[in-house]
Amino acid sequence: MPEGHPGVVVFGDVVGSRRAAAASTAFLRGLIAEMDACYPEALRLATPGITQGDELQALLAIGADPLALVMRAGLRSDARPMRWVVVAGAVDPGRGPATERTGAAFLRARSLMQRSKPTRDGLQVETGDPGVDPVLADIAPLLPRLLADLTARQREVARPLLLDGVHRAEVAERLGISRATVSVMADRARVRELAGLWRALATLFAAGTADLPQGQPAPGRSA
Repeated sequence: MPEGHPGVVVFGDVVGSRRAAAASTAFLRGLIAEMDACYPEALRLATPGITQGDELQALLAIGADPLALVMRAGLRSDARPMRWVVVAGAVDPGRGPATERTGAAFLRARSLMQRSKPTRDGLQVETGDPGVDPVLADIAPLLPRLLADLTARQREVARPLLLDGVHRAEVAERLGISRATVSVMADRARVRELAGLWRALATLFAAGTADLPQGQPAPGRSA
């Protein structure tokens, strides 16, 4: 690995944000507020931030599952079309938020984000492992495509099933509908397929970063 500290850089760009700037910014702020639910402090190497172009930037520790953030974004009730890039690699030491940090992983993430615009790939993931990355390149774009196909009602059902791990009966009680209706909606939302794809991507990412130091923040990590 190039000189620096290992980390996971996550860029999430709202597609077409200029047409609805206020809604895009509100969506990203809400998503950042959710990060505490899936990333304890030890797995956040810098405070996440939003650029002027409505792009979320986060810096996580090796050992974090960056796909959890992609899932949360796609399952929010105010979900916006997104373009995601995840890169594990070297990050320069620093004290500022993710939007003020740099290093080889940040530069690679920026390159991939620029490359994804003409191809319209919704998710690109790189670990630096030549045995894992070609597989991730093939299957990672499927995740945002499945999430984008969900209706608002399907997200309402899929979110607790996928993120909270609750049973269908509890979802039915929460929403005031029958369990049979939840099952039909979950099947139409492809909840089982989403869960399997998320699990597969997270497993591949963990395998690709297995030789990197786990969960160690760079010196001067911001609170």
